Amino acid sequence: MEPQARPEVEGLQAYSAPLEGRRGLLRLDFNENTVGPSPQVVEAIRAIPPDQYAVYPEYDGLREAVVANLAASGLGQPLTPEQIGLFNGVDAALHAIFHAYGDRGDTLLTTSPTFGYYTPCAQMQGMAIEAIPYRLPDFGFPLEELRAALQGCPRILLICNPNNPTGTRLAPELILDLAASAPGTLVVVDELYEAFTGDSLLPSADFAATPNLLVLRSLAKTAGLAGLRIGFAIGAAPVIDRIGRVTGPYDINSFAVTAAHAALADQAYVDSYVAEVLRARTWLVQQLQAAGVRHHAAGGNYLLIWPEHPVEEVEQRLGQAGILVRSMAAKPLIDGSLRVSIGTTEQMQRFWTAYLQAP
Repeated sequence: MEPQARPEVEGLQAYSAPLEGRRGLLRLDFNENTVGPSPQVVEAIRAIPPDQYAVYPEYDGLREAVVANLAASGLGQPLTPEQIGLFNGVDAALHAIFHAYGDRGDTLLTTSPTFGYYTPCAQMQGMAIEAIPYRLPDFGFPLEELRAALQGCPRILLICNPNNPTGTRLAPELILDLAASAPGTLVVVDELYEAFTGDSLLPSADFAATPNLLVLRSLAKTAGLAGLRIGFAIGAAPVIDRIGRVTGPYDINSFAVTAAHAALADQAYVDSYVAEVLRARTWLVQQLQAAGVRHHAAGGNYLLIWPEHPVEEVEQRLGQAGILVRSMAAKPLIDGSLRVSIGTTEQMQRFWTAYLQAP
């Protein structure tokens, strides 16, 4: 008989998503950048000398580059490199946060539905999960319910803002109030999609005043580096230090480091892509409204659509047309919907044509 893992792991259902067979298709299923990174990123990777492949990664200057990039967008208080955590994607940052702060019997407080990886991260630590549903019919944020739940002193509060998949947005000042009201709770704000809404905490955050606040960022959704895996945590230096203690010394590979430097230096490319996504979203919403298709579009580079026909059939037909979307079947509050990532206007025109031809 094989050795048994911890009880939490033996009973854990791993987070899974389709990982294969997506190349060469119109990827509107995982909220990725749909056109690829800046040419400067491509040039920087191609310029890596082959002998450097044999050298362990070096991270000098990357934290400083993140600070400079964030400062250019506006910060409430100056940041230091010690306030930046580097991770092999935000998934790895989440895993490290729970590994450092979550323990058996602790509680994760979050919302529902939200990003699916939060749950297994909590479960593998033996944590209880309190997931407060968004308010129907417009998926409003359950602020008062969450405030009440904070009185129970959960170990971690995790807010995806804007939320994936509902797009629900919460004003930064309200999140700061929540953090200030619960100093014993680590308040983690997943800002992977904030570039599409401008709801970031960073222009108003003071990590000295709220050291229990932690912000997550990525270069996957905007800069086109999803395949290279690079993510950041921004917060008080002692919190960043504790999370870093449970990660490996070389978790981020040299190609991702080089790509991140180049992407952070070409913010104009990211801004241009975001602007195009917002134009494409406006165009698609206009088509949905004119056709009378039930939908929900709020924050993020995605929206929800409720087809008239079974969602599995529509997803399959779109797949046959070379277009990937994500079924939300069986998810609370949004069962029967499709989550559709927003790409360029041309890509969304292709999607809309195919959608109208689906059953």
